[in-house]
Amino acid sequence: MPASTIREFVDNAIDPRVRGFLHLPETPGGDGLVLTHGAGSNATAPLLIALAGIFSGAGIMVLRIDLPYRQTKSFGPPGPGDAARDRAGLKNALAALKKIAAGRLFLGGHSYGGRQSSMLCAEEPMLVEGLLLLSYPLHPPRKPEQQRTQHLPDLRTPTLFVHGTRDPFASSAELEQARKMIPAKTRILSLEGAGHDLGFKGKTKKEELTAVVLEQFRSLLQ
Repeated sequence: MPASTIREFVDNAIDPRVRGFLHLPETPGGDGLVLTHGAGSNATAPLLIALAGIFSGAGIMVLRIDLPYRQTKSFGPPGPGDAARDRAGLKNALAALKKIAAGRLFLGGHSYGGRQSSMLCAEEPMLVEGLLLLSYPLHPPRKPEQQRTQHLPDLRTPTLFVHGTRDPFASSAELEQARKMIPAKTRILSLEGAGHDLGFKGKTKKEELTAVVLEQFRSLLQ
């Protein structure tokens, strides 16, 4: 696929501010994707970098961002009061991307970032045209009774779940049941033997996997 140009991106004119990296396709198709990270990570996560590369190579402008809580502190998980502000940060990132991407907008996130993305889309159904949820944290590990599904019946955005079959945050059967709660087109891409990191650790880059994610996401939106 064609290469893309990567630039640091900061918009201080809005609160929460938007901070991250913008992938500009060599041959832009007009669409844009905001990508964000999980609770213990940031915008430089290998998974996000690899996905941004494959999507931008296909003509989709990608903005991978640090959530507001990560801009406040350089490490550690978000606090119990951070979620609403993190969703506001995602909305601001979409608004910033909309200024330069004239086509459809998509939103995606890993784990905590995906959960906040899905909650934002449930709150504002017309915000984006596609949702990419990587390792959705359906419940805390070993606590299947604490289901994080309350907002799913309000989610009307076409959604692709990318799920590792060894993810302690959700079994395949649990995720399948949760998917049925969503009144929109959904699909699960299961990765056999993968855990919560979907096989991305350290500097590993899995081009074959990211290509399949792109293919499945495009197919879902057709």
